Amino acid sequence: MYEPIRTKSVHSTMAGTSDFPHRSREEELDIQLAGHLSALLAVTDELRAQAPSADLDAAADRLVAQVCRLRGGKPLRATPGATPGDPVALHRRAHALAGRALVVAASRADTAVAILAAERMDAHTAALAADPAELTATG
Repeated sequence: MYEPIRTKSVHSTMAGTSDFPHRSREEELDIQLAGHLSALLAVTDELRAQAPSADLDAAADRLVAQVCRLRGGKPLRATPGATPGDPVALHRRAHALAGRALVVAASRADTAVAILAAERMDAHTAALAADPAELTATG
């Protein structure tokens, strides 16, 4: 009535029988953290294009260093768009990305990135708390 199975199952779950490579939890967290930091770097570059500052330059350099450490190569740097973005929205996005990076850094016990992410969160919180007219005047 039923035809017997003649091939090996593609859903084999026995240890050591898989032919494709698996990444460890640490590798997955490294990839995720590098992605969050790269996205934060892109937003930082956008903010730097609108209102250059030594703080943003230093933050971008530190972000590049951490992405290089995690991924083993320099990240691609995005060129800011032709139309400048809303500075308030950019600071909110940067704050959210720094928060995500902080969570992942904490889960992988990466103190250097956790400190950097917390500092960036504080900086973007301070920028959002600043006078809104001041933010839009620089853009």
